[in-house]
Amino acid sequence: MVNRRDVILGLGGAALSLGVIGKAGSVLAAGKVSAGNSSVLIVVDVQNCFVPGGSLAVKEGDVIVPLINKLAKGFKNVVLTQDWHTADHVSFASQHGGKKPFESVKLPYGNQVLWPDHCVQGTEGASLVKDLSIPHAQLVIRKGYHKDVDSYSAFMEADGKTSTGLGGYLKQRNIKRIFVVGLATDFCVAWTAMDARKQGFETFVIEDACRGIDAQGSLAKSWTAMKAAGVKRIQSGDLATA
Repeated sequence: MVNRRDVILGLGGAALSLGVIGKAGSVLAAGKVSAGNSSVLIVVDVQNCFVPGGSLAVKEGDVIVPLINKLAKGFKNVVLTQDWHTADHVSFASQHGGKKPFESVKLPYGNQVLWPDHCVQGTEGASLVKDLSIPHAQLVIRKGYHKDVDSYSAFMEADGKTSTGLGGYLKQRNIKRIFVVGLATDFCVAWTAMDARKQGFETFVIEDACRGIDAQGSLAKSWTAMKAAGVKRIQSGDLATA
């Protein structure tokens, strides 16, 4: 069975073309993309640990915050996510003797990239960035709080079996179309988008409202994997609300 982390870190080659190829290799829907009442904006992990100065900082992670705030005003439905780890989380390199951040270990659910300690429950690092201003967001999904399994996706933990319940929540609210922004493109954004497709939602990643880690080429490989899954890659200017 192919593990999605292996796909993100190791998948190469061409994938199926989707839609019309636009500037910077983006895949665009015909004309402007509408974000109506059956759409939701998922804002992934815009937290202090992931912006400059944080323990797992994504380059320019803070730059996207004003754009996300602007985009959110065009959506009736918004969901926020937070990494929410225990202090002894299995994904932390500090919990594995002799291992360093960005090395990998084999765990019961597959290969696990090891990270610096980050987004520990209740700490300032786990808090949403103070400049993120989306008062009408209706739900905050916290993920990664089971110490023995990581959780990149807003929909499913890394074991591929444990659901966060987000899919059911969105279906109950008759959501059909999902737009994903946030941090980091090649991990939590990508896994969220691919799981959204797996659950049957039409899914878009707004590229300029995301930033990636790009560990060993993971950014390009994640776009390949998302494209193969049917995720559409757009820019904020492609939105009718932008």
